[in-house]
Amino acid sequence: MLKKSLYRTGLAVSLSSLLISTAWAQLARESYSIEILDEPDQHRTYIVDNNFTHALSTRIRVVDPDEQKLLGTISTGYMAPMVLSHDKSTIYTADIFYARGTRGERTDVLTATDAQTLNPLWEVELPAKLANMLTELYMLTISDDDRFVYAYNFTPATSITVVDVKNQEMVNEIEIPGCMLNYPVGDRAFASICGDGTLQKVVIDDQGQEVSRSKTRFFDPDEELMNERAILNGDTYYFTTTDGVIQPVHIVDGELQAGERWSLFGEDHQQENWGVGGWQLLAASPHLNRLYALVHPDHEPRKWEDPSDTVWAYDLESGEKVGEITFPNHVWSIHVTKDESPLLLGGTVEGDMEVYDLSQNSHVATMEEIAGTPILMLSH
Repeated sequence: MLKKSLYRTGLAVSLSSLLISTAWAQLARESYSIEILDEPDQHRTYIVDNNFTHALSTRIRVVDPDEQKLLGTISTGYMAPMVLSHDKSTIYTADIFYARGTRGERTDVLTATDAQTLNPLWEVELPAKLANMLTELYMLTISDDDRFVYAYNFTPATSITVVDVKNQEMVNEIEIPGCMLNYPVGDRAFASICGDGTLQKVVIDDQGQEVSRSKTRFFDPDEELMNERAILNGDTYYFTTTDGVIQPVHIVDGELQAGERWSLFGEDHQQENWGVGGWQLLAASPHLNRLYALVHPDHEPRKWEDPSDTVWAYDLESGEKVGEITFPNHVWSIHVTKDESPLLLGGTVEGDMEVYDLSQNSHVATMEEIAGTPILMLSH
C-alpha cells in the first residue's frame, strides 16, 4: 500500500510539474519602460507628503486633480520642502539624509528633479544646517528668474543658503539673526520675517553675494501674533494675524511697503467667535483676484492651527467677503491653482485631497488616501 501511495504522489507531482513547465514556457517575455509625463499644466499638483506615520519616507505625490489620478512619486529627504521652477521644468527639494536612517552622519543636499520624468537631474551638497521642522512654503524658494534657490537654515542660528542652479553650485550663506524663512523679492532679493515686527530684505548680485539689506516694519510683536505662512498674489504678500487681520506687503519697484490692513471678520463674525485656522491657511487666485481663508467657528486661543471644513472667499480689491465654501471633510492646508479655471484644493490630516472647482462653484471629488499627510500643495 505504501509503495502505491508513493507512486500516486510521485505521479501527481510529476504531472503538476509538467503542467507548470508548459504554462511557464507559454508566458511571453515582459518588458518595462519609464513613462514620460506631458509638460506640466497649471492644474498638475505636487503634494508635499510629510507622512506622519512614517516620517522617514517623506515624498512628493504628483497628481492630476482633473482626472483624480496619481501620476508619480518623488522620494525626498526627511520632511523636505519643495519649490517649482517658473519655467515648469524642474522640481527642487532640500533634503536631509542620515547614514543610518534616524542617526549617523548627516548629509544635506539640494536636489533638482525633472518635472516630466520625475528622475533626479543633479544635486548639490549643502552645509548640514537645513531647518528640520514641519514643512512650510517659505523654507525653500526660488528667484523670479529661476537663477537662485534660497534654502532656510536653523541650527538654531538662522541663515539662508544661496544656490546658483544655473551653475549647480552653492555660492553663499547669508546670516539673518533674529529672522526666519525667505520670501522672494524679484530676481535678486529675498525677505525674512523678524522678531522685531519687520521684514528684512537682502539684495544680492549676479554672483549671489550680498549687496545690501534693509527693514520694513509691518506689525507690533508686543501687541499681536503674526502668522508667517503668507501667500503671494501678483506683487503682494498677504499675511494674517492669528485674529484674522490681513496685512498686505506690496513689492513696489523692488521695495517692500506695508499696505492698508483689513479684517476677515466683521463685528457679527467676531461675536460668533469666528477665527482663522489650519497650517497653510491662506490661498489666492490671480485670475479671480480673490483671497481664500480657512476659518472655523468657536475660535479660542491656540486654535489657529486647527483644521476646518470651511473656507471663506474675499475680493482683494474691496476686502469684502464674497463667498463661502464647505468641504465634506476637515482640511489642514489649502491651495488654489493659478489658471483661468482655478481649482481650490484642500489636504486632510487623514491623507485625502479635496478638489473644488471655483469656476463652477462645485465640489468635484475627494481623492482618498492620496498621501500620508498632505501638508502642502503646489502647482505651476
